Amino acid sequence: MELFDLSGDVAFVTGAGSGIGQQIALGLAEAGASVCCFDLPAARKGLEETADRIRAFGRAVRIAQGDATEESQLAEAIATTQAELGLLSVAVNAAGIANAAPAEEMGRDQWQRVLDVNTTGIFLSSQAEGRAMLDNGRGSIVNIASMSGVIVNRGLTQAHYNASKAAVIHLSKSLAMEWAGRGVRVNTISPGYTATPMNTRPEWAERVKTFENDTPMGRIAAPREMVGPAIFLSSRAASFCTGIDLLVDGGFCCW
Repeated sequence: MELFDLSGDVAFVTGAGSGIGQQIALGLAEAGASVCCFDLPAARKGLEETADRIRAFGRAVRIAQGDATEESQLAEAIATTQAELGLLSVAVNAAGIANAAPAEEMGRDQWQRVLDVNTTGIFLSSQAEGRAMLDNGRGSIVNIASMSGVIVNRGLTQAHYNASKAAVIHLSKSLAMEWAGRGVRVNTISPGYTATPMNTRPEWAERVKTFENDTPMGRIAAPREMVGPAIFLSSRAASFCTGIDLLVDGGFCCW
């Protein structure tokens, strides 16, 4: 359908070397977009895999290595993307980290690192992308939050992660309101439990069974299941959607 067609769009995806970010980068390319895949140098192998698969769709692609918490690296990557692929019109920010510790034992460094990557990184990415899009007069930014920004996950000691994702949701609404009259939409996707590399480690097998039992649909999501929502929010199909948080959680937040 033309409403979901991203042909002619240029997309920038952070965290594109693995997991949800990788699948969304592939999905945007399948929908017609040219894509810049951005991730840490340590994710080089995954970035190259993403880029190879995008080329197989016949789409233009470039790789940018950098840290989403570094303003200069983001600015350079976006400037090069626009020079090589065209004006930026779509961005999805999926770079993020997670770990756990009881709140009373959590060190400030652990707290700060999660907030730096998950919240400040999303702000700096959105800021850099927003600057380009505001200059161009149009664009869509989708930030990957989490249902953990809406609820507190039973049995997981992740006060820092939960706080960071709640901040992403409200940050995105704030940006959406600042830019609503200037052609740039900002929305969030809040995934439920998803089979990312972190959740598919052998030592998490029993915990994943609990996640599945706690989810009304009886399973956790595949990363690929975040692609449709991302294409929707990035496309003309969502032209009147800004400042929304789209829960993609298998019904988890209904219980």
